[in-house]
Amino acid sequence: MLIARWFLGIAALLGGLAVGLGAFASHGLREQLSDRALAIFETGVRYQMYHALALLLVGLWLSRAEAGRSLLTSAGIAYCIGVLFFSGSLYALSLSNIKILGAVAPLGGVAFLVGWSCLAIAAFTFK
Repeated sequence: MLIARWFLGIAALLGGLAVGLGAFASHGLREQLSDRALAIFETGVRYQMYHALALLLVGLWLSRAEAGRSLLTSAGIAYCIGVLFFSGSLYALSLSNIKILGAVAPLGGVAFLVGWSCLAIAAFTFK
């Protein structure tokens, strides 16, 4: 199934990018950012990794699923949107100090919640 392969590939890219960004924050940004800005950046990295792993799970489950594909697809899409809006806005906020960017993060958080809800419904209706 094509979407399962896409989710697996995106999950691998997001996971690798999270590792790279975490190392960059630890080694390259430690002297450049305030402790608060560094903590914000690291929160973005942490949530990106959590959802890269969740997307990996969705891709694997979707590759084997016979039913519930729409819920799993919705979960995967929601995780991708969540990483973009939540983690992306935290990275931009910490690097630019433009406070309004913090208002975007809750949209990503809602997308994460939608994804987890879709995954839960898929799990409880799994046959």
